[in-house]
Amino acid sequence: MTTHMSKQFEIEMETIRSDVLAMGGLVEAQLARSVSALSEDENPELLEIVKRNEKEINQMQVNIDLQCAQIIARRQPAAVDLRVILTISKVVNDLERVGDEAKKIARKAARLQGNERLTRMQYYETIHAGELAQAILHRALNAFARLDIDEAIAIYDADDEIDMAFDLVTRQLVSFMMEDPRTISSALEVLFVAKSIERIGDHAKNIAEAIVQVVMGKDVRHASLEEIKAKIAEHE
Repeated sequence: MTTHMSKQFEIEMETIRSDVLAMGGLVEAQLARSVSALSEDENPELLEIVKRNEKEINQMQVNIDLQCAQIIARRQPAAVDLRVILTISKVVNDLERVGDEAKKIARKAARLQGNERLTRMQYYETIHAGELAQAILHRALNAFARLDIDEAIAIYDADDEIDMAFDLVTRQLVSFMMEDPRTISSALEVLFVAKSIERIGDHAKNIAEAIVQVVMGKDVRHASLEEIKAKIAEHE
């Protein structure tokens, strides 16, 4: 590859990375807005904002995937560069899924507004889980920006924390429903919210796995944390 071609390739790659982080920023804002809706007073414009932003997120995914396809066709990258491009496609797919889950949370939050069967205090743990999901997504995007493998590994532990929060929420909601059957409808709405939050943690973990793969050149999907750490030790 000539010097001119190499510089142009670097510009194209940096443009794609910037676009991914811009998409990630919008998804983060979307998630923060949706989680806030669980604990704040009703905002009639919220759902419309979330719907509008989701369409923008979807279009960003399409645009980035197109950029990736074009750069592969034109530049025929190999080794690390090819892994980065393929990883970008995986990351934007997970970000789009997070956007979908954020929309679901906002929709459920709107239904819960003004419902007196289940107080906000009773779904405090769900709100806390949402805040954990916001934090883990932010860390995953930072790790992607720096291709930080150590931070990517730490995200696995953070995802376990969200899984435990989901289990706690499930047990609490079952108790509420058993104690007062009138809370069943509201409790199920909250349970769907908690499940969306748990899935967001999984998508952040997927981003972490993609980072490990691009740095190490090994597919670590379905591998345990211990197995991944062992592979990293071998790589070093």
